[in-house]
Amino acid sequence: MLREVGGVAIQPRHLASCHCGAVVLELDLPNGIEDPRRCDCSICRRKGAVVASVPLSGIRVVKGAEHLRLYEFNTRTARHWFCGICGIYTHHQRRSNPGQYGFNVGCLEGVNPFAIADVPVNDGVNHPADRVEA
Repeated sequence: MLREVGGVAIQPRHLASCHCGAVVLELDLPNGIEDPRRCDCSICRRKGAVVASVPLSGIRVVKGAEHLRLYEFNTRTARHWFCGICGIYTHHQRRSNPGQYGFNVGCLEGVNPFAIADVPVNDGVNHPADRVEA
């Protein structure tokens, strides 16, 4: 069964790649692109990507694992991966839900993230994990 997102048919399994093609991911997207969003935290503001979520089991590196580089900062809970050759952010293990990956929708083959209407912006500056309970 195919779903449409921004006029593009999304198959349950989809390929995503960095700009140079050295890193290729296979994603399980049985419901299409779920929860597309942007974030305004310090790293997301700089990378500017539309991201969506998938369970940890929903991403497999099928090519170029040796080219992936890891970036962690602050609490080191979120783990951000990017291609060490072209620098494109491909995916990250989410801080707010470490059981999920966020992936760069712009890396999905045949998908234009700008065609997705009304992409909300999450308040990453005031991240829920940073809130102190009184």
